[in-house]
This record gives sequence, C-alpha cells and structure tokens, in this order.
Amino acid sequence: MNSLWDFIVWIFWFYVIVACIWIFITVFIDIFRDHTLNGWAKALWVIFLVFVPFLAAFIYLIARGDGMTKRNMARAQEMSAQQDAYVRSVAGTQQSASAEIESAKKLLDSGAITAAEYEALKAKALQ
Repeated sequence: MNSLWDFIVWIFWFYVIVACIWIFITVFIDIFRDHTLNGWAKALWVIFLVFVPFLAAFIYLIARGDGMTKRNMARAQEMSAQQDAYVRSVAGTQQSASAEIESAKKLLDSGAITAAEYEALKAKALQ
C-alpha cells in the first residue's frame, strides 16, 4: 500500500466483493425457500448460479424479485405475529394474576375473607 488512494481502492473492491457474495447467498437461499418452484427449476437456477453467477443473480433479481420481496415480507409479518402472540401470552398471565389479587383485596376490604385468606390467595396468584 503506497498511498491512501490505494487503501481506498482496496476498501472499495473489498466492499464490492462482500456485496456480491451477499447477493449470491441471498438468491441461493431464496431459491430453496420458494415453494412455487419445483425441484427441476431449483436445480436449474443453482446450476445457472454456479456457472454464470453474475448474470444468473441479475436475471433472478429481475425476474423473481417481486416474489422474493413478498416472501420476505410474509416471513417478517409471521415473525412479528409470533412475537406479538408471545408478548400477549406473557402479559395476559401478569394481568390475570394482578386481577386475582385485586379481587382478593376487594374481598378483604369488604370483610368477606380474613387477612390470612387474602395472603393465601395472593401467594397462589403470584405462583
């Protein structure tokens, strides 16, 4: 490395190589995640990617890019829905426990149960 410009050029080509590898891996993964392609079509795309990688990747992105986007969006929405369901299940458990404690406190305040019974209900709700 003789100068700063040589280093900048090296960084640029390193970035280009990493970006190309990222595109190839993304296309390769999408080929196998696509349920609309049959086995022969997947095999042909893989052979095309192996022998003519740049051309195959560009053709795949142009021809099947919309489907790739839709599959990624559907996968992201599914993961978001699963995360929301998990958060709701965890929050629901906490809300029901607090609701049980609140109702036991109301019973204690009204005189329907004793302090010992209230503590027992509270311990049961917190388990």
